[in-house]
Amino acid sequence: MTAHELAHIKHRHMLVGTIGATLAGAIGMIANVIKWGAIFGGGRSDDEGGNPIAMLALAIVMPIVAMIINFAISRTNEFQADRTAAEITGRPRDLASALTRLEAYAHRIPMQVNPAAAQLAIVNPLAGGRGMGLLKLFSTHPPTEERVAALEAIEQKLAFSRTA
Repeated sequence: MTAHELAHIKHRHMLVGTIGATLAGAIGMIANVIKWGAIFGGGRSDDEGGNPIAMLALAIVMPIVAMIINFAISRTNEFQADRTAAEITGRPRDLASALTRLEAYAHRIPMQVNPAAAQLAIVNPLAGGRGMGLLKLFSTHPPTEERVAALEAIEQKLAFSRTA
């Protein structure tokens, strides 16, 4: 697990997350300006056109899209940290086993975590993530099953390269 956290440092994931959050905040501010512009007419006269409904829809959709992109970056960072940890240790099966145990604990004893801090955990501390459908787009962590499958694929490649 230490190798996983070191991989986050190596790949500067905190910086990447900070930049992503800053851009998402900027998009949110732009959306807010668009929203108020649509509400108050945007300084246009009636003959200039413009669609206030479309502007309001855009103001609603933009922050959601920014949030989904930010969460996707976080999930990608987790896969990258897992892969790098497997390379550092040469033992991806051990990391997969640890992730499986941590996931089981998170489901048995759910943590009371502010969702804003969930990305700081190694597995999603907000239990009940199975079968989330579209809600997976709003998750900071990929499903543990997908992470374990990726680590098992790395294990198979390592085993093949050892025998070759």
